[in-house]
Amino acid sequence: AEDIPGTALDINRLVVKNPASTFFARVSGDSMEGDGIRDGDILVIDKSEEPRDGAIAVCFINGEFTVKRLSIHDDGSVTLLPSNPKYRAITIREGDDLTVWGIVRYVIKKV
Repeated sequence: AEDIPGTALDINRLVVKNPASTFFARVSGDSMEGDGIRDGDILVIDKSEEPRDGAIAVCFINGEFTVKRLSIHDDGSVTLLPSNPKYRAITIREGDDLTVWGIVRYVIKKV
């Protein structure tokens, strides 16, 4: 990194692609540690991104928020995958209420 006098680092310019649809959320928990997402980190989430297979997403399922990797199968079914082996995958079943709130674009690390 080079310190350039008179220039300010604007984190929003660096990580926000769509300001009207981007929000930040603090991680609580360790289910995504295998992807380097740890408790206390801040996620940059874009609501305008289309859910896609393999994307890490903030989801609202049956009244609770979770961050998981999307596995979208050929038949349209969805599984939410943790990256910590301590946790089980969540298979979305008929009657489950799932909303993908947005796709994680960046992780700001807590040190």
